[in-house]
Amino acid sequence: MQNILELIGRDEALFSDDMAVHEEALCTIVSASSFLVIGGAGSIGQAVTKEIFKRQPKKLHVVDISENNMVELVRDIRSSFGYISGDFKTFALDVGSLEYDALIQSDGVYDYVLNLSALKHVRSEKDPFTLMRMIDVNIFNTDKTLQQSIDHGVRKYFCVSTDKAANPVNMMGASKRIMEMFLMQKSLQINISTARFANVAFSDGSLLYGFNRRMEKFQPLVAPHDIKRYFFTPQESGELCLMSCIFGENRDIFFPKLSEKLHLVSFADIAVKYLESKGYEPYECHDEDEARALALTLPQKRKWPCLFTSSDTTGEKDFEEFFTEHETLDMERFKNLGVIENPADFDAILLQEFETVVAALKAKKSWSKEEIVTLFFKMIPDFDHRETGKYLDGKM
Repeated sequence: MQNILELIGRDEALFSDDMAVHEEALCTIVSASSFLVIGGAGSIGQAVTKEIFKRQPKKLHVVDISENNMVELVRDIRSSFGYISGDFKTFALDVGSLEYDALIQSDGVYDYVLNLSALKHVRSEKDPFTLMRMIDVNIFNTDKTLQQSIDHGVRKYFCVSTDKAANPVNMMGASKRIMEMFLMQKSLQINISTARFANVAFSDGSLLYGFNRRMEKFQPLVAPHDIKRYFFTPQESGELCLMSCIFGENRDIFFPKLSEKLHLVSFADIAVKYLESKGYEPYECHDEDEARALALTLPQKRKWPCLFTSSDTTGEKDFEEFFTEHETLDMERFKNLGVIENPADFDAILLQEFETVVAALKAKKSWSKEEIVTLFFKMIPDFDHRETGKYLDGKM
């Protein structure tokens, strides 16, 4: 983890103090409990699964649609932690499938359900079909697994949100904000908690993860120089989710406190540090053609072609925030974790209308992005979405 911390400009883990204070309680609760982790083979899901596993749970079941990532998760756990006396099983299943429903019917008895499944990329809003799947995964699968948890007497349901749900400007963030509304509705029947946090450094599919792939293939590194973000290590993401799941009160949303430990870093700055850590000097190019051409020769001279550009794509937020001015905060409960305390505030009629409209669009198997955007604006009146007509898939 230390190498990742250095790349994101930190020398200290965010939650080490809070984890140390609560470690005994965590171990006591986890070792006496059973867990279901949904989306457990993604980057955050793997981190959460490992945090649970190493504290010896009675039962730990992991579900993810990615068979390959699940295999790697098991290999990683066996190589790092070995075995537990509890029941540890993985299932390569789609949460929206009949097979998943059969699993829950067969063995749906858990103390804690953690849902880490999500379509997380801003680029997923580029077409109406992927956008509809985002609604299914981020909103309806959450509501479905929530109801199943209620039906099976689950003690606590945790679902990961995002910093982009606070005053959202893109469809991904807005989908998570709507998901939070559905969580509030179900919180009258089951205890729920969630967490908002930013970019997980080198998580699957992220720009930083792409740096590794580009170097493996001798391709240029491309990054925006005008976009700054807060970065977590994978372990920190797992710690935050587990703390919220175990210690969050009903409707709490956990987030990292801003401090000298956590500061904004540009993608371009990380690219430079990343290359230097690999023994290369970054060479800034003027355009994609030059960068592609120089990738064939520069690495032999211990230099690497880079293209640092301005961001002009749809859905990019100028800054990151974890809460809004209208939310009630508890900044005293933990040292480095803040908590948003939420009332059961939701509009049941509006949520039902959302489900009805989406079902009607699906029934005719035809919908436009504009129809979905209009629906999102109705759900979130102050949704600050701006369409530029440019998307990340249109760039190198």
